Amino acid sequence: MTKVCIIGVGLIGGSIALDIKSLYPKTEIMGVDSNETHLKEALVLNVIDTAVPLEEGVNANVVIVSIPVNATKKVLPKVLDLVPENTVVIDVGSTKEAICMTVENHSKRRNFMATHPIAGTEFSGPSAAIKGLFKGKTNIICEVENTAFKLQEIALKLFSDIGMRIRYMKPKAHDKHIAYVSHLSHISAFMLGKTVIEKEKNERDIFDLAGSGFESTVRLAKSSPAMWTPIFEENKTNVIETLDEYIYNLKHFKTLIENDDFEAVYNDMKQTNHIKDILNGLV
Repeated sequence: MTKVCIIGVGLIGGSIALDIKSLYPKTEIMGVDSNETHLKEALVLNVIDTAVPLEEGVNANVVIVSIPVNATKKVLPKVLDLVPENTVVIDVGSTKEAICMTVENHSKRRNFMATHPIAGTEFSGPSAAIKGLFKGKTNIICEVENTAFKLQEIALKLFSDIGMRIRYMKPKAHDKHIAYVSHLSHISAFMLGKTVIEKEKNERDIFDLAGSGFESTVRLAKSSPAMWTPIFEENKTNVIETLDEYIYNLKHFKTLIENDDFEAVYNDMKQTNHIKDILNGLV
């Protein structure tokens, strides 16, 4: 692997670039980004070696597409049009069904691998990139059977070297499950932050009273709206379903409190404590 192209040099793309630089110091990392400021910053931070136009970047052994999912649907077919036969193109978007459908009939579909590394922070841009971000994290791969075997081997070795665990899923199943465990938590954080900001207009002391629990719960509200709005749009059906269930549970909890049924409140919370056992099993 002598050349890698990162399309989108933000948190995820930049973190992959840093890992590749550490693992394969002789590999040239090329960066493509519509944001010139991000490109300059990535060069200064040594996240990438060179900034290139897309037409040059596709001449790499590995091309990683790490841009908002709505942009991926437009850029990915162009990338596949241009790449050499022995280049593997990997996308790392948070939704998979629409992206896979976009290129399902492309003549170079065998060059493409659809993935979703379950990793990240609430920050964005090249300065947010972290070496080792993906170590021990799960990488979801969809429709692996549609990727040429020799190109699968290249991608899977990269993921293994970076330290990721692999799980295979169908795109539709991925989008449904990720709506619950990722997209809903981001919506919850955004709306909690919105609620508190609106209340703060009249009660400025609320932030003085906010402890670590509030800070950890609302952390995801710092995430980039430019990235998350397209995710909610692409996964609209599943997001609405999860919101319906979440709203139902919130209303039910509110009714229990209104009815002074604090035994039921306790039982609901006690049953939900089981989440720690589930999460501990993932570590």
